[in-house]
Amino acid sequence: MKLINIGFGSMIAAARVLAIVDPDSAPIKRVVQEARERGMLIDASYGRKTQAVILMDTDHVILSALTPEVLSDRWNMKEEEK
Repeated sequence: MKLINIGFGSMIAAARVLAIVDPDSAPIKRVVQEARERGMLIDASYGRKTQAVILMDTDHVILSALTPEVLSDRWNMKEEEK
């Protein structure tokens, strides 16, 4: 299982990621709020500004302080290692 570092020592399974998106749009803000209400939100930003929202196939929504570009680069590095 390949893991991606999403910041501050937090890791996620690369195979479970559906999308990495910017948190500023209204639809994504709604997704985050609905996940919070359902108890499916994981805040891995450790109190810093949320720069990316990661949508998982398990229906979890993860907040990260790293930008989507940085996370994408880390994910692509894992793909190249295969």
